[in-house]
Amino acid sequence: MTDALKNARRIVVKVGSSLVTNEGRGVDAEAIGTWCRQLAALASQGKEVIMVSSGAIAEGMKRLGWASRPKELHELQAAAAVGQMGLVQMYESKLSEHGIGSAQVLLTHADLADRERYLNARSTLLTLLGLHVIPVINENDTVVNDEIKFGDNDTLGALVANLVEADALVILTDQRGLYSADPRKNPDARFIDVAQAGDPVLEQMAGGAGSGVGTGGMITKILAAKRAAGSGASTVIAWGREPDVLLRLTQGESIGTALLAGTAKLAARKQWMADHLQLRGAVTVDDGAVIKLRDEGKSLLPIGVVGVEGDFHRGDVIAVRSGGGVEIARGLANYASTEARLIARKPSSQIEALLGFTNEPELIHRDNLVITGAAAPSSQG
Repeated sequence: MTDALKNARRIVVKVGSSLVTNEGRGVDAEAIGTWCRQLAALASQGKEVIMVSSGAIAEGMKRLGWASRPKELHELQAAAAVGQMGLVQMYESKLSEHGIGSAQVLLTHADLADRERYLNARSTLLTLLGLHVIPVINENDTVVNDEIKFGDNDTLGALVANLVEADALVILTDQRGLYSADPRKNPDARFIDVAQAGDPVLEQMAGGAGSGVGTGGMITKILAAKRAAGSGASTVIAWGREPDVLLRLTQGESIGTALLAGTAKLAARKQWMADHLQLRGAVTVDDGAVIKLRDEGKSLLPIGVVGVEGDFHRGDVIAVRSGGGVEIARGLANYASTEARLIARKPSSQIEALLGFTNEPELIHRDNLVITGAAAPSSQG
């Protein structure tokens, strides 16, 4: 547990509705201020942090004078629209007190299911982190429906951790962590300090939601940890009001429950890229590009591309082949096939002149590329 958080450079922090709104009484300025102070401190240490915050609907309910959570979707969406105003204002205000910029990012499941929108969301978040701005993310509750909603922000936190390849996910909740049974009902419940994410025993012992404010229970947190582990991120579930919880976790202190990823980050990324994505096309590269990709760990630049095959879109997975036709890598294309054909063999400085815009200077960024073969450079093509 200690190493997982102590060595983490990129961290996603998710905080639940009951904490953000003090059990539905409205946005808790003191609590958000406490977390923002810690986020700012982590940022000053060179860590990249993203906040996934629930609370928009609960804050909207308070502003609208609703005592209980509505069941009609349009009413939930209306409450979210009203509540987002207060939620985002609070985060912006509290982060600015520490000289830290913030940004609101609203996501739906469809944004991450569609490859192009997935890549756009990833690029936006990484750009914000590069600008030393802390993104505050919530589900876009004003437009979601039953088919596209995440259902709980624990899932959203895990998806964001996967999206940006975070090293760790911290889920702050109103419980001190995971127990073998509900400690409010079973005095023999055993606290779990550390376990393996994805262990089916955890799902069996998890109870239902403990609060009437949010939609998630401990089971959603266990499943979120399992999902985050798919890209190599370990998860810690901890009490959100524990003093300096984020700072102490990153200093290596054991707080809450650690659900460790069984797969190393790069290994998980490689498996995801290599085995689980359908190829939409391919590019052939010259010998210099083969060496840079395979031996030097570089990104694929348009100038190294000598041929484009297939009909693919930005965000699709494509193969990278040597002149001899052997696949050496695959990755997410930053440009569609029609655009790739126009910029092939051209320096990145000419992309805007050729296309009228620039997504990225690379055709495939090294973060979105995995080596799948060890083909030697070929003198062909």
